[in-house]
Amino acid sequence: MAAAVALGMVAALALVAQAWLLAVLISGTDRSRGALAALLAVVLVRTATAWLGETVAARCCARVKSELRAALLTHATAGGRQHPPGALATLATRGIDSLDGYFARYLPQVVLAAIVPVVVVTVLLARDWISAAIVLVTLPLVPLLMALVGATTRDRMEAQVHSLQRLGGHFLDVVAGLPTLKVFGRAKPQAAAIATVGSAYREHAMGTLRIAFLSSLVLELLATLAMALVAVAIGLRALSGSLDLETALFVLVLAPEAYLPLRRLGESYHAGAEGAAAATQILDVLDEPLPVRGTRTEIPAGPLEVAGLSLAPALDGLSLTVEPGEVVAIAGRSGCGKSTLLRVLLGLATPTAGSVRVGGMDLRELDLEAWHAHLAWVPQRPHLFAGTIDENVRLGRPDAPAEAVRRAVADAQLTEAIAARPDGLQTQLGDHGAGLSAGERQRLALARAFLRDAPLLLLDEPTAGLDGATEAEVVRAIRRLVRGRTVVVVAHRPALLALADRVVDLDPIGVAA
Repeated sequence: MAAAVALGMVAALALVAQAWLLAVLISGTDRSRGALAALLAVVLVRTATAWLGETVAARCCARVKSELRAALLTHATAGGRQHPPGALATLATRGIDSLDGYFARYLPQVVLAAIVPVVVVTVLLARDWISAAIVLVTLPLVPLLMALVGATTRDRMEAQVHSLQRLGGHFLDVVAGLPTLKVFGRAKPQAAAIATVGSAYREHAMGTLRIAFLSSLVLELLATLAMALVAVAIGLRALSGSLDLETALFVLVLAPEAYLPLRRLGESYHAGAEGAAAATQILDVLDEPLPVRGTRTEIPAGPLEVAGLSLAPALDGLSLTVEPGEVVAIAGRSGCGKSTLLRVLLGLATPTAGSVRVGGMDLRELDLEAWHAHLAWVPQRPHLFAGTIDENVRLGRPDAPAEAVRRAVADAQLTEAIAARPDGLQTQLGDHGAGLSAGERQRLALARAFLRDAPLLLLDEPTAGLDGATEAEVVRAIRRLVRGRTVVVVAHRPALLALADRVVDLDPIGVAA
């Protein structure tokens, strides 16, 4: 902000100097090469100032956008209130991108609108108080009109941002579920629903733009009429001989510059209002309370203890102890809280009652990143990113040597499947692991866990949805993976339950024996 104020002051002074030099040259008071050189220098200063202003604003905007995206990502994974993925995706993309207009155009123009008119009016008072009086009377009408427009469009802009969130969220859900919708013949109704939501957004956007364009027209008309008054007053006094040509030209060139920053502020108001509305939504999300996280980075050795754990709607008073090196299977009907328990152990959900202790220390006292570095997680549906197989295996350990990656792939019984592909580990995968079968995706997730080589392993039904032969291959890989580790595995199939030292049934929740 200090840089913007300094640049605004330099721009204002250069503006006055340019108006004076133009008046001197045109009136014939001084047509020397020195005056021409000075005018050229002033023009260069104004150009450089404008370029520097845009550069500073762009860099500031890029830094703010980067920090906001990082904060949203951190907030989304910190175990606080859950938001629809589509709404968060819209805020993190289109919402944050709308701050470009706010930081790069609106805020710099606010600085200029606060500095330039004051400098211009001050100079006009010293040279021609009548013209200065006309400017002083008409100039406040511009921000007054802008305030009225702002009061009118504020609610419209918030409605537009909400409408965009609904559109983005709905579109993301439809795209994710498109195969299912097509199978059940519901694709066309959802396309119609998207069209309806999109039409609502279009109406909000066009309504706001209509007000913005009309307000710009009124601002231009007001500034033009004000300048007409100044020009008439100057012309009458110049004809009567009470005002010399140099002063008349100086005032005519300088006076419009008092209105120009305010007019440009009005032009950029729509972009600024959209950015402000998006910023309000983003800050509302970031202001939501998050669970208090600890700072301890040393993970103590000892058992994993769950005491009186409750988290609606599934868990209610669960108590469980997992000794170091023990493999414990969590069983029970769907919806009894098995996956919820794993989310609590991962630190991604905060229980309403009870505690989780590691070696006698409450999990909430531990630094979340340090805790995640202590464990490996294999979800029921592992997420694979668009990239190579090698990059996906290295997700939890990017700096792993190539030999360690090959060993992890072999341990996960994925070597033959990869060798059958021409590019091997460098085979490109599509979104969500497109190009691999369900069993291969599951074994790739196990390869991640092998490469991670963490002492604590959490598995969430890793064989769900697999056929018998593929399940046998995955179970053989898991049997090697669990050796020497503390393991909590959610399972209901006999082959996985057979790997466990004991089975805890969450129907009903109680104290595990």
